Amino acid sequence: MPAYVVALIQSISDPETYKQYVGQVEATLAPFGGRFLARRPGPETLEGGPAPSRAIILEFPSEEKARAWHASPAYQPVMRLRQSASQGTLLLLPGYMG
Repeated sequence: MPAYVVALIQSISDPETYKQYVGQVEATLAPFGGRFLARRPGPETLEGGPAPSRAIILEFPSEEKARAWHASPAYQPVMRLRQSASQGTLLLLPGYMG
């Protein structure tokens, strides 16, 4: 069953380092079957708030693949770039197979 990583980036304190992250993260996804479904600055708020400054949705073939990507040696230094340059939340959601 597919799984999704949803990243809600509240703020970016170091835009140059965050650009480095953006330039490197996609290569870390492929070995785990991950891909971007959506990524955009300034998502529209339909309800609630405040909206994050950026929202990203990644799709993986399974929860195990998503967890393996997040823990992988390839992603760790890239993750540290994101963490040093921004504040946000990453969520893991299993796919719905109603």
